[in-house]
Amino acid sequence: MLETLGSLTTSPWIYAVVAVSILLDVFLPVLPSGVLVITAAAAAAAAGATGPVPVPVSVPVPERVPDIMALLVIATTASVLGDMAAYRLARRGGARLDRAIARSRRLTRAHERLGAALARGGGALVVIARFAPAGRSVVSLGAGKTHRKVKEFLPWSVLAGMAWAGYSVALGYFGTQWLGATWLGTAVSVIALFAAGALAAFLIRRPPPSPTPAG
Repeated sequence: MLETLGSLTTSPWIYAVVAVSILLDVFLPVLPSGVLVITAAAAAAAAGATGPVPVPVSVPVPERVPDIMALLVIATTASVLGDMAAYRLARRGGARLDRAIARSRRLTRAHERLGAALARGGGALVVIARFAPAGRSVVSLGAGKTHRKVKEFLPWSVLAGMAWAGYSVALGYFGTQWLGATWLGTAVSVIALFAAGALAAFLIRRPPPSPTPAG
């Protein structure tokens, strides 16, 4: 798998692979979209560190891939598009989807919390959930199922996509620059991504504070 990823990071196809992985992992949270983004960013950092390789003038120089800014834009855009696809699917509903949600206590609780949070302007839950395992799926489906308005959900989805993409790209890029070896920077960055996911999952599961009784 590592060899395959290594060959992909030197090809423009890495952008398509990253985009498709992020689009689909809202429905299949097991896809390693975060690892792909980190690996691509680490490859970009390594390429920048080694510098351009001298070649004869007659030989065309291939465009260096991946480009950090392009990777950031693609990851953010794919994240938002995936969120909206899940949102639209859940909003239209359907008996099968209703039964699946009803069987899941996690989805049911998330729907209740999301609706209350968005109603009082607390859409930060959408951003936090983007880092949690399967949190993106729960929030996007929950927003659609509870018929939240697009203007209530979309801005937070954009912010969540930017935060997640920026964090993942920064981990891969700066981790490799600071630690030197690509494999070590990637490994440490992936651990940091999982740590952020664990923290986000803890914050989502934590019950909201009880209202203080009036004196």
